[in-house]
Amino acid sequence: MVSAADPRASAAGVEILKAGGSATDAAIATMLALNVVEPQSSGIGGGSFWVSHAAKTGKVTTIDARETAPAAATPRWFYDAAGQPLSHPDAVPGGRSVGVPGALRGMALAHRQSGKLPWAKLFEPAIRLARDGFRVSPRFRNSGESYGGHLSPEANALFTVPADGVFRNPAQAALLQRIATQGPDSFYVGPQAAKLVATVNGAARNPSQMTTGDLASYDAKPRPPVCVPYRTYRICGMGPPSSGGITVLMILKQLERFDMGKLGKDSAIAWHLFAESSRLAYADRNMYVGDPDYVRVPVKGLLDPAYLASRSALIATDTTMASVAAGTPPGAPARTPAPVSEVAGTTDLAVADRDGNVVEVTTTVEGPFGSGLVVDGTVLNNELTDFDIVPVDAGYLVANRVEGGKRPRSSMAPTIVYDANGKVRLALGAAGGSTIIAQIAKALVGVLDWKLSAQEAIGLGLVYAPGPVATLETGTPAAALQPALAALGERTQVAPLGLKANAIEWKQGRWVGAADPRSEGVAIGEEGSVSDPTRMAPVANRPSE
Repeated sequence: MVSAADPRASAAGVEILKAGGSATDAAIATMLALNVVEPQSSGIGGGSFWVSHAAKTGKVTTIDARETAPAAATPRWFYDAAGQPLSHPDAVPGGRSVGVPGALRGMALAHRQSGKLPWAKLFEPAIRLARDGFRVSPRFRNSGESYGGHLSPEANALFTVPADGVFRNPAQAALLQRIATQGPDSFYVGPQAAKLVATVNGAARNPSQMTTGDLASYDAKPRPPVCVPYRTYRICGMGPPSSGGITVLMILKQLERFDMGKLGKDSAIAWHLFAESSRLAYADRNMYVGDPDYVRVPVKGLLDPAYLASRSALIATDTTMASVAAGTPPGAPARTPAPVSEVAGTTDLAVADRDGNVVEVTTTVEGPFGSGLVVDGTVLNNELTDFDIVPVDAGYLVANRVEGGKRPRSSMAPTIVYDANGKVRLALGAAGGSTIIAQIAKALVGVLDWKLSAQEAIGLGLVYAPGPVATLETGTPAAALQPALAALGERTQVAPLGLKANAIEWKQGRWVGAADPRSEGVAIGEEGSVSDPTRMAPVANRPSE
C-alpha cells in the first residue's frame, strides 16, 4: 500500500513494490515522483524526515535529512544592510533562504539500510514523468497562480503551464538520470554542486554565501526516535531537530487523563481540551526545541510523565486558561519563546510492503516553490526561514537561531502507531507548516479514541490552537463549534487552514489507505485497490498546498 499526495506518485511507489522492492524502495520512488508532479511542495532540492518500522526486528529507525545552513551563516543571517531583520516574506525569495538540500542523502542512507532493488531502478517512474510529461493538476496550476510571485524568471518560465496542460521538464529528467546512473554523490560534489552554489550565490535577491564544501560535507543522520505509550498503544515519531514528534506526544499525554472517547468527536468540550493541550505543548516546543547538535533539547524532560501530568493539571473542562507559558521540564536549559514562522508547503507519504515493513516520510522544500530558484528544473528550498530570524528574545539567545551548519527546527511529524501486541496499527504524516502537529494529534485522537477510520480521522475539521486564539477550519463541523467554545472561554476565529495528510492503517487483516479529501492524494494497494477520498463529505476549503 502506498498513500501519497498525488496519484501518479502513489502509482510510482506501487510499481516498485510490484517489482519486488521494499517499502523503502517504494518510498524513494514515490518521493522522486512527487519531486516531478508536485514541485511546489517537495523534491531533491529540499529535505525530509523518515520514520521506519522493520518487520523482522520490530525496530523503529528515524533519519534526519533536514537541510543545513551554510558554514558562513551567523545569527544575523537574515538582517539587511542597515542592520534590521528582514520580514519573513522578504527573507524567502532568493539564495539566502536556501539550506544545503538533504533529501537525496536521506534516500541514500535509507536505501543502504533497507533497500532491495538497484538505486537506478527507483528513478525510472520519475524520469518517465519528467521526460514524457504529465497533465497538470488543479493544485499545480493554482500553486503557480497563487504563490508564484517570488519565482525567479527562470523558474517562472519553467512552471508556466502550457496551453495543452501537459508539463514536461527535460532538464529535470536529465538531472535525475545522472543521479540514477552516477549515484547521490554526483549531486553533492563536482559540476552539479558548483552549479547549485553559483545559483544561490548569484541570486538577484538575497544572495547567499554557500560553498561547494557545504554540499560536500552534508550527510543525513540517524536519530533516536521518540516513543511514548498512549492508552493501550505505543506511538513513535521523529525527534529533534523536528519538533513534530515531541509536540504531538505531549498533546496526547496531556489529554490522556480525560475520557476523550466518551466525549466524542462532536463535543465542544473535547475540542476545548484539545486546544488547551495544544497551547501548552506548542509553548514548550517554541521554548526548547532546536537542532540537538547545537542546543540542549530536554527531550526526556518534555516527555517525563510527572512533568506532563503537571502540565495537564492546568487544563479544565469548563474554563480556558487565562495565559499560557512554557513550563520547566526536568533538564531544561534557560530558553525564551520564539515565533512560529513556517508556512504551508510540504508533502507526506506512507508505504507498507508485503513483508510488513512500514515507512513514513514527510518531505518538503518549505514554502510553495521554496526559494523561487531552480537548478536543472528542480526547486531549491527556502528552509532556512524556518529559523527564527531574530536571534535574541528578552535578552536570551533563542534555541532556533541561525548558526552555520545548523538544521532549522521543523514541525514535520511522520508517525507510526503500534497496538498492544506490538504490531503496526497506523502510519501517518501531514503537510502544512506548524499545523502539521495539530493535524497528526487530531487524527490520532480520531483513530485511537473516537474509533474512526484513518480516512475519517484525516478528513475531520481541525481546531488549531498554537496560541491564545483557536482557528476553526472553515467549511467543516469545527466551525460550527464556535458558540459552544466561546461559552467555555475560548477565543476563536473561523478561517481556512492549508491541510494535507496521508496514512495507511492495518484493519481486519489488511492494509487500508487514507488520503486527505482536501488534496488530490490517493492510496493505492499493490493489488490495485484505490482509496477514494472524494466519497467523503466535501471540505469547503481545498488549499493549493
